[in-house]
Amino acid sequence: MKKITLLGGTTILLTFIILYFMHPTIAYGFNAWSMGLTCIIIVLMIFESGFSRNKLANKQISKFNIAGSVAVLLLLLYTFVLPLITSTAVLRSSAYRDLIGEVKMGDDFTEQVAPISTEEIRIVDQLTANRLGDKVLGSIPSLGSQAFLGEFSIQNVKGELFWVAPLLHSGFFKWNNNKEGTPGYVMVSASNERDVRLVQDVNGKPVRIKYQPGAFFNSDLSRHIYFNGYMTKGYTDYSFEIDDEGKPYWIITLFDRSIGFAGEDATGVIVVDVETGDIKEYGIKDAPKWIDRIQPETFITKQLDDWGEYVHGYFNFSNENKLTTTRGISLVYGSDDRSYWYTGLTSVGSDEGTVGFVLVDTRTKETVWYKQVGATEQAARLSAMGKVQEKRYVASFPITYNITGIPTYVMSLKDNAGLIKMIAMVSVEDYTIVGVGNNIKEALRAYKNSLNSKGNSISTGSFNEAQTINALVERISNDIRNGNTNYYMMLEGHPHKLFVGSSLVSGELPITQKGDSVMVKFDENATEIIDIVSFDNLNVDLKKD
Repeated sequence: MKKITLLGGTTILLTFIILYFMHPTIAYGFNAWSMGLTCIIIVLMIFESGFSRNKLANKQISKFNIAGSVAVLLLLLYTFVLPLITSTAVLRSSAYRDLIGEVKMGDDFTEQVAPISTEEIRIVDQLTANRLGDKVLGSIPSLGSQAFLGEFSIQNVKGELFWVAPLLHSGFFKWNNNKEGTPGYVMVSASNERDVRLVQDVNGKPVRIKYQPGAFFNSDLSRHIYFNGYMTKGYTDYSFEIDDEGKPYWIITLFDRSIGFAGEDATGVIVVDVETGDIKEYGIKDAPKWIDRIQPETFITKQLDDWGEYVHGYFNFSNENKLTTTRGISLVYGSDDRSYWYTGLTSVGSDEGTVGFVLVDTRTKETVWYKQVGATEQAARLSAMGKVQEKRYVASFPITYNITGIPTYVMSLKDNAGLIKMIAMVSVEDYTIVGVGNNIKEALRAYKNSLNSKGNSISTGSFNEAQTINALVERISNDIRNGNTNYYMMLEGHPHKLFVGSSLVSGELPITQKGDSVMVKFDENATEIIDIVSFDNLNVDLKKD
């Protein structure tokens, strides 16, 4: 009886430790549970052997140990051998290639990513958001000593992009003194580094983040999910998001392994209330619209790499037609207000050039490939930094935008302290076309000048709605910034508009005077300062006979 009690107690204790602390998924295709069970059986066999030696002089192996040995052998086969048979790329290369789904060919980048206004361009990256968030948190000593900022994630909140991060417990004793949860989260505008908010209440109710990664005992987010119906399901990618009212939730991706013990593929999402722990599960199609991401970045990167790697099967040692994703992946927002994972595609062995880029819907995984030769994100960064190399600024990771119909990398240039000093725009197609400025508008103007200097005049059709006017020049003057001369003019009948252009737009601008009759073409969506698309001084005829 003592032997049975000890073995039973040991089994229960080891099982509790493995389940409570390791959270193994108990399902086919996952082997953490089989490894844990193997350890339990081996420990029990050791205990059994100890009892047998004490009681049997001939040291015969008990029936329990025979059964245990068979079980361990089967578990080891399941844990190590079966994955090799069912998941190896040598045998399943086509399955890995097809996991991303159908890769559609895109004809017009502007159809999926609409032109964006300068006020909406994202210049604050995650590192800058961290610095700004820590600064706000440190300004409140009583709060900064008890909590720290979790990982920031980008999110569309009522049409505006924000970096959002939760306040998390800074240690066991802080958690023990504040078990009801940390008080709030931080929002940093992605387009305005001065817009930083510490949100501690929503609709008059205090925000309390009780369930969080790295908390203790039953407040740990993973443990809470695991013991509330998800022992047999794979879940990953904890993302902190807020709904349109500002109420925070944890968004966790559910996934299956569709290629034996590999091939992770998202199947749905669970939404966890940060305060009450209430869990709701959704399929990919019926998830709430405010949830930006269901497809984890790591899943998409791996599936795209497999799609490019196994284009001609596993045995393609000459690397014929092989593609790989460029280093880094970014989140962009399309004309339909949906978010997409963006990454360049480059031939295996190429470092600076791309053969195109892909947009992957972060919810449905719909993938579109735009075949366009261009520069990688890293090459664009180096080009932008080279433009102001004397300042030794460091470029953030580029975000791709539709700038007047042209795929364009936009990035911030930061000093050694991490402060944003300038903005840079680099053409995806030709990374020698660079525009930098102290703000977005200056960078855009310099970028357009660079485009024109290369002979790539911006076509009128690339704008949403281009407008042409004929008027008399009321005032005109020039301004030199960053080595570029820009001409500013006011036209009669348009008192609240300031038109700006350089000699790269038209050679007639430098000789234009007050009272001249001009024809100006510009983007109708512009604000009070308008960049000129094309210019013609009707009083000057530069054409040769």
